Amino acid sequence: MTIGCVGVGNMGGAVCGAVCRSEVDKTVLVCDMDAGKTAAFREKYGCEPVDSVTLASRADWIILGIKPQYMASVLAEMTDVLAKRVKSGQRIVVVSMAAGLTMARIREMLGVDVPVIRIMPNIPASVGQGMIMYTGTEDVTEGELTLFTELLAPAGMLDRLPENLIDAGTAVSGCGPAFFCLILEAMADGGVACGLPRQKAMAYAAQTMLGTAQTLLETGKHPGVFKDEVTSPGGSTIAGVRAMEQEGVRAAMMDAVIAAYERNLELGKK
Repeated sequence: MTIGCVGVGNMGGAVCGAVCRSEVDKTVLVCDMDAGKTAAFREKYGCEPVDSVTLASRADWIILGIKPQYMASVLAEMTDVLAKRVKSGQRIVVVSMAAGLTMARIREMLGVDVPVIRIMPNIPASVGQGMIMYTGTEDVTEGELTLFTELLAPAGMLDRLPENLIDAGTAVSGCGPAFFCLILEAMADGGVACGLPRQKAMAYAAQTMLGTAQTLLETGKHPGVFKDEVTSPGGSTIAGVRAMEQEGVRAAMMDAVIAAYERNLELGKK
């Protein structure tokens, strides 16, 4: 089979890289306005750089790593070619990761009635630790969804989610890496303020965040329970927790997720 990746920037590149690393037998085509990015995929994975029309004429699966505001213009370039292929009976599956754009909206922009899978990955997919939510239109077969999960398996954890919850999930896992980085950087800054070398403070904070997340995933513990287990009476941890509560860290994080969700809804209306 032939997979075409349109847009191989940060997020699109993370997904395309996972596809390249999958064990599915495939040929991968890459298309991007930045020739340097497609050249990098050719060098690392043996992908073939092509233009959008060529990709549309050859790919069985088309993965769109395009920002919502550019989606309509890019799809317009491929519409005529895809329409001819569909009319001739060829099966083409389109995968979109554009925040806020529903599967119906993707079909409307494309002007061609093809099966669509909507996904929301995050940047950690580039190192195999991503969180990818997905759903499909009614004409996507279970076999195609199984193949999709095999293609994206190297990216990390995949979870099927109803489309009406994708925007909410995006606000947590898609935007979450940026939120976590703010907290991680602040923790490291605190360590530096206490005398730690910057490099060590960053490593300590990052490894602690990684280990905590892994522990919660493997044990299924509620984070509140885990927090209580490491918070001794009268100790340093509860002093720090109290300071965080006084500064409204919990409310700020909730507000960040809600703001991201509302922005996703706005993007879908444009």
